Amino acid sequence: MFRARTLRQLAARSARPRRALVGFDGFVDSIVTPVGLRRGPGEDFTPIPTLADLGARISAAAGMSTNLELHPRGDKLGGNGPIMANALLALGSGLTYLGALGRPAVHPVFADLAARARIFSLADPAHTLAVECRDGKLMIGRMRSLDEITYSRLAEVVGEETLRAELAGADLAAFVNWTMIPHLTAVLRELRGRIVAGLPSAAEARRYFFDLADPEKRAVADLREALAEIAAFGAHGRVTLGLNLKEARQVATAVGEAEPDEDEASLRGAAAALRTRLGVDTVVIHPRASAACAGPEGTAWVPGPFTAEPRLTTGAGDHFNAGFATGQLLGLDAEGCLTLGVATSGHYVRTGESPDLAQLETFLANWR
Repeated sequence: MFRARTLRQLAARSARPRRALVGFDGFVDSIVTPVGLRRGPGEDFTPIPTLADLGARISAAAGMSTNLELHPRGDKLGGNGPIMANALLALGSGLTYLGALGRPAVHPVFADLAARARIFSLADPAHTLAVECRDGKLMIGRMRSLDEITYSRLAEVVGEETLRAELAGADLAAFVNWTMIPHLTAVLRELRGRIVAGLPSAAEARRYFFDLADPEKRAVADLREALAEIAAFGAHGRVTLGLNLKEARQVATAVGEAEPDEDEASLRGAAAALRTRLGVDTVVIHPRASAACAGPEGTAWVPGPFTAEPRLTTGAGDHFNAGFATGQLLGLDAEGCLTLGVATSGHYVRTGESPDLAQLETFLANWR
């Protein structure tokens, strides 16, 4: 049983400290629920249940107008990077964060992250209105501040010597949210050429993790350029590209591979094909109900602890990424990394909290 095997691997894990460097975005997420039928004040309403129902409500207003109420659930730390960073911290990694957390002062939603990690803030955070339905979420963003994230700003705020020291001391470097950071391909190119290429040879053991974050709005040519730059990091460490199902289909189309379906065989095949085509160490694909990866030892697949009634879905993929990457740092096999990924995500969507390893062991032992 894959859960039992993962628990045995976790029990034998090394106690060696782990350190991660994560960047480069930062969002303030305002979580809202769309109101379908209101009966009274406050929580006395029936939500619009699905994104399809929400779309139908909006489409019906064409040529007229409509009123759509978005009931607030609260503001929280957001962005692929900060959410993944929080999850990595909970799972026991020391952490440095580079990103858009507020200038000159850090925004209050990032106060806890700033207290637990070393941070360098490059710009003000972007903002997302996260409209959550039962079957998914609509992310409406205001992100002009992310235009300020450039290599020159990185060098100005952090300094190249500090960047070199941080990367030299990191077991994992995770660079995420390429889609929403217009200059990120150039940042990665400069970072690789100026810093990464000059690190000691032992850096070949370092893991680099990349997440694109739904590249639908970016030009295919830009996506191909970014994928080539991501692959180039393979000369300096082991590269993992993390994709949800939609992203996997977009990348497959961009590079001329078949789009995956959600079944095990298709996911395994797509991960292997993309790994070969892109020339990276590992490709992982995580739909909502399972996950698959392809690496040097072949392919693996595990089902996920899917729930039809999640407490929170915004950030589920970032928690999967943190769990999977932590599995890699702990030396788990591919199946174990996938299991840690789906368990981290599964715990988070049920509780709204980032789990530690002890909580994950309990979750795995009691998975239903």
